[in-house]
Amino acid sequence: MKAYRLLEWQQPARLVEVPVPKPGAGEVLVRIGGAGACHSDISVMEWPKGALPFDVPFTLGHENAGWVEKLGPGAMGFADGDPVAVYGPWGCGTCAACIRGLDNLCERWREPNRPRGGGLGRDGGMAEFMLVPSTRFLVPLRDLDPAAAAPLSDAGLTPYHAIATSLPYLAPGSTAVVIGVGGLGHLAVQILKAVSAARVIAVDIAPERLELARRLGADATAISGPEAAREVIEANGGRKPELVLDFVGNDATLALARRLAKMRGRVVVVGIAAGSLDWGFGKVAQESEWMISSWGSLPELHDVIALAERGLLKPEVTTFPLARVEDAYQALHDGKLGGRAVVVP
Repeated sequence: MKAYRLLEWQQPARLVEVPVPKPGAGEVLVRIGGAGACHSDISVMEWPKGALPFDVPFTLGHENAGWVEKLGPGAMGFADGDPVAVYGPWGCGTCAACIRGLDNLCERWREPNRPRGGGLGRDGGMAEFMLVPSTRFLVPLRDLDPAAAAPLSDAGLTPYHAIATSLPYLAPGSTAVVIGVGGLGHLAVQILKAVSAARVIAVDIAPERLELARRLGADATAISGPEAAREVIEANGGRKPELVLDFVGNDATLALARRLAKMRGRVVVVGIAAGSLDWGFGKVAQESEWMISSWGSLPELHDVIALAERGLLKPEVTTFPLARVEDAYQALHDGKLGGRAVVVP
């Protein structure tokens, strides 16, 4: 089968021929219906050897959905042909976090030679088939199309986790700001409207993405730049927002988040653009809470799928055949996509 594999650190991945994997005890082979292309994949390709606790080679693609192709001996709970989403972070299963379903916060994943999951140290979904170590990591899709649902396992789950942990800040009359209306941010707008009573203000550098945000339910928008903080505050009646969600995470967006943060408000940084913040007394709002969010839990993915099944959450998807996987990543790198790029074998 064809697979898009990272063969060397700091080198582009390559589309190569590999054998179809065979499921062992407890494992399951999934025929991929869609694999989302994520900015973090680009980061993985660019980072040097040693930056992550696993080594090459492996197939990219940590945002996956498809159909059960074959169950290994002892694997239970699903049947051949069942449509499924694949939960991405594969924890040890035994630490305190994993026992609670928080594989995204596994206490052992930084140990040497411990892959993060499929597409992150182990073979992911940028291929015709993917081997999943346990049916525990599968979530039924029922009537959802796997190609359209694939982004829910990361681009949907990651903002859901950031928002779910922030719900105490989102009482009626509150405001949430979404910085970056890309693959994750456009779903964050929908999630905020679905699970909270908050007013939503979207910020981005691209007018077409702000138009997408308005179409998806944003109450107001602002172009990212020197005047963004003032425009957001004016759009919010002169008040700073209760919650700021930064889906970029570079120096400029962190600086904007700091200007928007209010006393006893919250800022959640989701983007991994390697920005930094000058931290200290008088430099950030007093008693504001700042959090770096990490993916989401397995129970939360079930919640995300349920929202999608109810029609409350729908990723904007541009599909690419596996033969054009490099075009998908190039379009992502160049910022030419609205929503999510999904590779369909």
